[in-house]
Amino acid sequence: MATTQPPAKANATAKARTKARAKAPRAPRESVFAERFAVFAECLLTGVWIALASLPLVTYPAAFAAGARHLRRRTAHEAGGSREFVADFRAAVRGGWIVGLAGWAVAIAVWVDVQAVRAGIPGGPLVGAVGLFALIAGAVAGLRAAAAWEPGSAWRELLAEAGRRTVLDPAGSFLLVGGLAVVTSSAWLIAPLAVPVLGAVAAAAVAVEERYRRR
Repeated sequence: MATTQPPAKANATAKARTKARAKAPRAPRESVFAERFAVFAECLLTGVWIALASLPLVTYPAAFAAGARHLRRRTAHEAGGSREFVADFRAAVRGGWIVGLAGWAVAIAVWVDVQAVRAGIPGGPLVGAVGLFALIAGAVAGLRAAAAWEPGSAWRELLAEAGRRTVLDPAGSFLLVGGLAVVTSSAWLIAPLAVPVLGAVAAAAVAVEERYRRR
């Protein structure tokens, strides 16, 4: 027959266990500053990965998609490193290279518009302004689509939804425009500085999409 401990003895045993847990050494917690600095350093490293993956020129949408997914894992405290980045890049580049090619086509068209403005062609300034606005809006929509990419996602659907969010969330879109301006300025002043900043732009896109999702 099982025996039960008297109430007094049971209480004493429970108190002893509580004291033992209190005296047990706790794992040191990472400070807020250290955690934020680690995220910042991860953004810079991700920028280098994105730059390397974008070297084929038409792969930059897939590179940003893989970088954004890596940063989402980092902020969610999930494991993941260069191998996961490469796997995501390979999955995203299957349809992403077409998006990259279309982006270059738009950029060339805008460049032609700018040349028309410089040549003094009638109506050139208006056409140039419209083309430049379309290029910026397309870049923002592309960043938002890359930030929302998941394995198996269709780029056409991602871009359509990102285009709507670009219009419906002007504050977030302007934030990304500022990020693109920082990259452009960095490349203009010190070209190598633009490489790690790409990771910060990807992180900004992730933050903008998360902010919109929680609205």
